[in-house]
Amino acid sequence: MRGRFITFEGGEGVGKSTQILRLADWLRERGRDVVLTREPGGTPRAEQLRRMLLERGDEPMPGSCELLLMFAARATHLDNLVRPALDRGSWVLCDRFTDATYAYQGGGRGVAESHIDALAAIVHGGFEPDLTVLLDAPVETGMARAHQRNGGQGPDRFETEQHEFFERVRATYLARARRYRSRVRVVEAGGTVEAVEAAVRRLVEPMLEADR
Repeated sequence: MRGRFITFEGGEGVGKSTQILRLADWLRERGRDVVLTREPGGTPRAEQLRRMLLERGDEPMPGSCELLLMFAARATHLDNLVRPALDRGSWVLCDRFTDATYAYQGGGRGVAESHIDALAAIVHGGFEPDLTVLLDAPVETGMARAHQRNGGQGPDRFETEQHEFFERVRATYLARARRYRSRVRVVEAGGTVEAVEAAVRRLVEPMLEADR
């Protein structure tokens, strides 16, 4: 039986990493083999591209360069990790996927949606997650959490963006949730970790039942 592909989306500091780990433990308790991964990243080559995308430097990175690097990382990640894991029956939990590109490069940077559509068609065609969990919280809440998470370390290239950038990112995420209601499900991330975890489980439980 083919595995399931579940992606987690949201702005900075909404708790994606925490909830992915908790869901992975819960699924393993129910006998599922689980692969945890992230974008950009997930394979050695994709992680190299991630470092290029996140590092701060004197040379500006054009939006088109950022977009192409994102999809280059996604191409190797899908072919070398995600698809093989799904084919052997594993459940793949991924921290961000193409919805993030529409939100960050599209909404945040202003890259034309048609350009993202074209690259998505090349890299993964009609392949989409079985479920996308969109953890949503006000930008102020998320950024405060992100600052605490960094523990005094300097922000990466995205975290240095202005408040308005992240408002555009959030608005684009929510617009995609309205557009793709059957796949993208919004979970309020402002509550306790346990409350968010319970909400995520309620979304995944029908998938477990369907696989029996």
